[in-house]
Amino acid sequence: MLVTVVPWGIIMCVSSIWKRGIPLYWMAEQWLSWAIGGARVLLGIKTRVTGMENLPTDQLAGAILLVKHQSTLETFLMPTLMPHPLAYVFKKELIYVPFFGWAMARLDMIHIDRSQRAQAFNKVVNQGRKLLAQGIWIIMFPEGTRIPRGQKGTYKSGGTRLACETGVPVIPIAVTSAKVWPRKAFIKRPGVVDVSIGPAISSVGRKPDELMREVEAWIEAEMHRLDPEAYR
Repeated sequence: MLVTVVPWGIIMCVSSIWKRGIPLYWMAEQWLSWAIGGARVLLGIKTRVTGMENLPTDQLAGAILLVKHQSTLETFLMPTLMPHPLAYVFKKELIYVPFFGWAMARLDMIHIDRSQRAQAFNKVVNQGRKLLAQGIWIIMFPEGTRIPRGQKGTYKSGGTRLACETGVPVIPIAVTSAKVWPRKAFIKRPGVVDVSIGPAISSVGRKPDELMREVEAWIEAEMHRLDPEAYR
């Protein structure tokens, strides 16, 4: 990753002069695919995905992915799995990271100022509505930060609030990435990461907090099933 991020970041920034939107996104996804492939070949980290049939199949169907967050792995992995472009919601400070952040700033993502909470959510809704109309899915980590293996963070309702505002379904996703790539760990371990994609949950007529409780219950129950050793 360190070897490739500088030249690829430069290529992304230069290419963005004449190429934007979805074509530029798939250029970024190529670099993520190399990173995931490198983890598989060099580190022995493999992925096992179930529930792909739960994803919407219509080309312009909207969806909000709400993903369990244990490590950097799922951040890189999700775009390589999904048939639609993804837009992450992230803190704006990341766009100042040399090369990686500069390239990310050129993509159709939603970067927010967390200190301005009301304005930040309005930006998420406004940009999210436009992106969803283009067939771009929104991805969020409801726990907000990486959570150690076997633990549960506080699920925040921003993702379900956006779903209720836009009328699109939410898709809960459980990921056991901390088994091989723990939070803040430099050393990784070989093994299999399970990714379980849950059934789409309609947001129509639902309240955000109630909908998030359903998402939380599904993800945490699935985490217990996928990684029982972590919860003993």
